[in-house]
Amino acid sequence: MKRSRSSLVHQVTYATKNPHKILPHLRRLARDTWFRLRTRDHVAYYRAVMKSDTARDPEGAVGSHTHKRWLALGRLQFDYLLEHGLKPECRMLEIGCGNLRAGRLFVGYLYTGNYYGIDISPDILMAAQDTIVKHGLGDKLPYLTPVRDLRFAFLPDEYFDVVHAHSVFSHSPPDVIEECFAHVGRIMKPDGWFDFTFDRTEGKEHQVLREDFYYRTETLIALAEKHGLRAVFMEDWENRHKQSKIRITRRRAG
Repeated sequence: MKRSRSSLVHQVTYATKNPHKILPHLRRLARDTWFRLRTRDHVAYYRAVMKSDTARDPEGAVGSHTHKRWLALGRLQFDYLLEHGLKPECRMLEIGCGNLRAGRLFVGYLYTGNYYGIDISPDILMAAQDTIVKHGLGDKLPYLTPVRDLRFAFLPDEYFDVVHAHSVFSHSPPDVIEECFAHVGRIMKPDGWFDFTFDRTEGKEHQVLREDFYYRTETLIALAEKHGLRAVFMEDWENRHKQSKIRITRRRAG
């Protein structure tokens, strides 16, 4: 069972087993508290977190503490989507594209102009440009756009075959996720699909430092269905990554 990391018992047990992580945790707590006091909402808060993390290490900012891990996690996402329907002709939107950990592979695989990456952090998108240059992908003409929310107001109706969000909802409160569900169906083609990962709990839903959010599977499935979407838990992802995955499709009329 995936238990609550916000409980006092978990925190004390973890600190006892990992004393070397106590000081870094306290530094992070102090930094994040300062950011929360200076920002108006969660998106602005997490943009400040990303600015700080990106300045230190762009690959670390997207959750990869070594370059080898950055490469491996990008390949994992890419390979899974290839196994589950991604084709070169697909038009793809990656939410929270970061510095293109997986995006560089998607850009290289898809037809020219078919990759769209959005992120709330302008700083990490600058690092994404560096990735494009480093890997010689400029001629594939990827679109990289900073956003304020997940309403997708600047994108056309029924445009994308594939929407992808890795480790985005694991850092998002319920209102941000619901905003995405309320609007993502509009930009998906009728037979398109949206894959996202999340931190799963089988106990009480909770958050840690307003950065890491843990949800029950049934909560996210019900939230998607509320907005006319069909959600399926992807069981074959579970043994590949510590996060869980759900695939969303549009409900067919009738």
